[in-house]
Amino acid sequence: MRILHISDTHGCHHRLKDLPAAHVLVHSGDFCMVGSEAEAIDFMNWLCDLPYAHKIFICGNHDDCMYGANISGLDPNVHYLCNSGVEIDGVKFYGVPMFMGDCVTNRQKCNIDRIPSDTDVLITHSPTYGILDFDDNINYGDKLLLTRVVEVHPPTTFVRTHPCTARHRKRTRNYFLERSDDEF
Repeated sequence: MRILHISDTHGCHHRLKDLPAAHVLVHSGDFCMVGSEAEAIDFMNWLCDLPYAHKIFICGNHDDCMYGANISGLDPNVHYLCNSGVEIDGVKFYGVPMFMGDCVTNRQKCNIDRIPSDTDVLITHSPTYGILDFDDNINYGDKLLLTRVVEVHPPTTFVRTHPCTARHRKRTRNYFLERSDDEF
């Protein structure tokens, strides 16, 4: 299975042309810039029109208009994961969004604790602590997420995005993908 990962398009998704072929396209959040409903609807319409067998997306900290949203009308091959999962061709994807309202409360810890142990591909917007999270002499990652990722199965793949300016890569037993230029 070939997975194409994109993120942090911040309302500029229409500028993406000639994306590589893949079976599954994953957008790991921040498809909005200011977090308006109009931006989110435009993104979902764009995503539905893409020629991938399956399309998965989660929300990032710029996508707050989606907090608590009940989305209907998406194409059957478009999957919005909000602390939920989908199985595609025997591969179990699970998505944990990054809503600021959850991050400043205990809810994000609860969301992380609920990541299923049989997850094959974990998609988050927030990085794990110490893995692709270092920028400006600060680790921006989440220690609770790191603990849970280690506990899980381990997942075959972990897809995440923040911080936007982190430029280094690290390979461990799992694959940690950053931006759309990584492939496995």
